[in-house]
Amino acid sequence: MATMPPHRHAPGRSARPGGLRRAAHRLLTLVAAAVVGAGALAAPAYAEPSVDEIEAAIDKKWEQLEPTIEQYNKVRAQLKVNRKKSADLQKKIQPLALETELAMDRVGDLASRYYISGPSQEIGALLVSAKPDTLTEQLTLLDRLAANERRQLEGVTKVREKYDAEKQKLDALIVAQTKQQNDLAAKKKQIDADIKKLEASLPVTTVKTEKCPTINGVVSDAARTAIRTACAQVGDPYVWGATGPNSFDCSGLTQFAYKAAGIHLTHFTGAQWNEGKAIPRSEARPGDLVFFFSDLHHVGLYLGNDKMVHAPRAGKPVNVSSINTMPVAGFRRPG
Repeated sequence: MATMPPHRHAPGRSARPGGLRRAAHRLLTLVAAAVVGAGALAAPAYAEPSVDEIEAAIDKKWEQLEPTIEQYNKVRAQLKVNRKKSADLQKKIQPLALETELAMDRVGDLASRYYISGPSQEIGALLVSAKPDTLTEQLTLLDRLAANERRQLEGVTKVREKYDAEKQKLDALIVAQTKQQNDLAAKKKQIDADIKKLEASLPVTTVKTEKCPTINGVVSDAARTAIRTACAQVGDPYVWGATGPNSFDCSGLTQFAYKAAGIHLTHFTGAQWNEGKAIPRSEARPGDLVFFFSDLHHVGLYLGNDKMVHAPRAGKPVNVSSINTMPVAGFRRPG
C-alpha cells in the first residue's frame, strides 16, 4: 500500500490557518459586540439632581454672591465719596484758574501798554507821584509792579497746581473704581442668572419663596399658589378682622391665600374647618389648613415638617413658626 509523505495530511482533515484566523476574528467580534451591548443595557440612566443637590448648588452660588455684593457696596460707597471730593476740588480750581488767567494777562499787559501807548492813567499817576527822573527808573518801577503781579500769580499757581495734582489722583482712582464696580456688577448679574437657572430646575412640586423655607412635595397647583401667596405676606401686621392685602388676622390670611388659587373660604375659622376635607395628621401635606384649640379659634397654612405660616396675634406679624406651640385640633384640605 502506498503511503503519504510525512508532511501531507489526509484529505478532509486539513485545517487552513487563514480560515481559522478569520473564524476566530468573527467570533471575537461577536463576543465584543455582545459585551458592549450588555454594557450599554446595564449602564445606569442619567439621574436628575435631587432637590437637596439643587439647594446645595444654590447655597454654593450664594456663598459666591454675598461677598461680591458686599465688595460692590464697598466700592460704590468709596466711589460716591471720591466723586464728591473731585467735584469739590473742581469748584476750588475754577476760580483759581480764572485768577491765574487774569494775573497773567495783567503781567503781559503792563509792559505792552507802556511801550505801545505809554503808561496807563493808573501807572502814569504812580510814575508821576514817584517822580522817576529817567526812563530807566520808570522801567525799574514798572518791573517792580510786574514782579508784584508775578508773585501773586505764583501764589495762585502753586495752590492751583496742588489742587490739580489732588484731582488727577482722585480722577484716576475714580476711573479704576468705576471699572471695579462695573466688573462686580457683571459678576453679580452672572451669579444671579446661575441661581435663577438652578431655581428653575427645581421640580414643579417644590415651592421656593423668599420668606418661607423651601417646601417639597406640593402636589396641588392650588396649594402651591396658596403657599406662595401666604409666604409673600410674611412681615405684614396682624389686624383684627383684616383680610389683606397689607394686614391680616388668622382666617383672613388663609382666605386671602386660597382666594389667589381660585378657592373661596369664609372669613371664619369654624366655617373653614367645614369647607375643607378632613385629613389625618399623618397624611397632612403642604397647603393644608391646620387648626388649633378645641374651639378652632386659630388657623394657619401648613408648610410641612411641622411648620406653618400664619397671622399669630396682635403685636406679632405674619410669620413662619412651629405648629407644636399650640394644641393641634386637626387638618383640612381646601378644594
